[in-house]
Amino acid sequence: MMTKRFSCSTCQSADKPLGQFIADLPIETSFHRVEAQEVKCEFGLEGVCCRLCANGPCRITPDSPRGICGADADTMVTRNFLRAVSAGSGCYIHIVENTAWNLKNTALAKGTLKGRNALERLCDMFEVTGADVYEKAVNVAEAVLADLYKPAFERMELTKKLAYAPRYRRWEELGILPGGAKSEVFSGTVKSSTNLNSDPVDMLLHCLRLGISTGLYGLTLTNLLNDVMLGEPEIRLAPVGFRVIDPDYINIMITGHQHSMITALQDRLIEADVIQKAKAVGAKGFKLVGCTCVGQDLQLRGAHYTEIFDGHGGNNFTSEAILATGAIDAVLTDFNCTLPGIEPICDGLQIKQICLDSVAKKANAELIDFSFDVRTAATERILDDIIAAYVARRGEVPLNLLPEHGNDNTLTGLSEGSLKAFLGDTWQPLIDLIAGGQIKGLAAVVGCSNLVSGGHDVLTVELTKELIAKDILVLSAGCSSGGLENCGLMSPDAAELAGPKLKAICQQLGIPPVLNFGPCLAIGRLEIVATEIAAALGVDLPQLPLVLSAPQWLEEQALADGAFGLALGLPLHLGLPPFVTGSPIAVQVLCEDMKTLTGGHVLINGDAIESAILLEDIILQKRKALGLS
Repeated sequence: MMTKRFSCSTCQSADKPLGQFIADLPIETSFHRVEAQEVKCEFGLEGVCCRLCANGPCRITPDSPRGICGADADTMVTRNFLRAVSAGSGCYIHIVENTAWNLKNTALAKGTLKGRNALERLCDMFEVTGADVYEKAVNVAEAVLADLYKPAFERMELTKKLAYAPRYRRWEELGILPGGAKSEVFSGTVKSSTNLNSDPVDMLLHCLRLGISTGLYGLTLTNLLNDVMLGEPEIRLAPVGFRVIDPDYINIMITGHQHSMITALQDRLIEADVIQKAKAVGAKGFKLVGCTCVGQDLQLRGAHYTEIFDGHGGNNFTSEAILATGAIDAVLTDFNCTLPGIEPICDGLQIKQICLDSVAKKANAELIDFSFDVRTAATERILDDIIAAYVARRGEVPLNLLPEHGNDNTLTGLSEGSLKAFLGDTWQPLIDLIAGGQIKGLAAVVGCSNLVSGGHDVLTVELTKELIAKDILVLSAGCSSGGLENCGLMSPDAAELAGPKLKAICQQLGIPPVLNFGPCLAIGRLEIVATEIAAALGVDLPQLPLVLSAPQWLEEQALADGAFGLALGLPLHLGLPPFVTGSPIAVQVLCEDMKTLTGGHVLINGDAIESAILLEDIILQKRKALGLS
């Protein structure tokens, strides 16, 4: 283990205890590497660099306005952007595909389906029947898979059943209804290859098409399918932060996005013979420690898993620090947001790395086939490996805990279903509060965390504070939720930070001014909330006093999320621009023309106070258009 001390002076964290903990670590983390990477390539930032062929890399400059092939800035930028959105969409479609297969296989094996009401909801939505719950679940899963595998020229059948009708009509008018989701990803990749498409508007419209399939299938349907298998979210107060790590247990940190992949292992860990195995080596049992979005999803459903799940430790850029506590014995990875930076830390601290999906294979990690047919044998192998790691490392690796980190009363378990039930099975109380001005509007603060928008979660936390101070209710999903909850903004005590009207409502209801919907996939849940409110009011989504912000977006999946937000017609705030500023056409379409296409648009601002003012102004304009004071 390294003994060098690293400077953390250039990367702050909104989570001050975490920032200090990382600054004192004798190991290198992402926080320490920010300074060495602070000089950025301007060509890359603007998106005017192309390395698709051997003539390149080509760059666009005032003296060289075209690449060797003749591609100009607009072609280069939008081609790069489409390729990124395609990759991001592909990630989400991979998740929903695996989830649908997991549901189908579970039903065929007559396994546990914890969300029977969720299954009936999908059957009603899809107009699917069956002789029993298992046949219904198989038919639901097959309906999803059939759509995913359609060719690009054949429209997916569930899109109309999932989409809000006014939005669907607009998408049809624009010609952006998606074909088969996997084919759309394939087409986007092909279209953005060398010497093919050079029409920037066509490529941006393809991004919208990918956004629709990403949002309705990769986001919304993944949640609803998981609800059937894993149980629906239930509102409760839960602990978050490093305090959830109990060194008396064999601790497994979970990272990724595919909660349904780990359920067999999750259930096995609390069986009597497995607990006895843990006790035989000196531990009380096993615990899962949440990190990244799979941890958020487990936290969301934590009421069903109190025996095995102690809580959510933090978001993507917290993972290295969680490992540095020395109390994690294994990392179980099912998908992305698992930083390569954990690899040397795992090696140094003798932490077992296990990957369950080949697309997320980490260096020096063991890839174990965890497909449905072999899950039982694979589970036993994983258990043996983790116990062996625990025996080898505990007592050899010093503990460096931070038990005071986080809080014990984060409100979690929120979904479109649980929130509506809390309100009395109707959105009318929330509508009345918005109409009466007690709540000025809604802001969805979602997405990733990055280390360059002022530091770790800095812009996300400061913007959220500014919004709630303006009596704007914030709903969050993604790694943004991990930072907001660890900083206390999802605890009822945070009502003190809200404006006077929102504060009074929060205190009356015993809720925080920032509502935690869990993983980034739950952006799909926020879309359901918005469409149901819009339907109750008889308006289209762009008319709602609702804004969308991904203040610290990070990766290609976030760009696909953003494309969904634009397709929905929502104003989309970003703290940093995507790499498109080198194209006048891309900027014009995304920031201005989109208003007449879908009703949405992109606005960029990296200052929390200024951004909150801009978003509040949009909300006020929409209130005025609806005849609200």
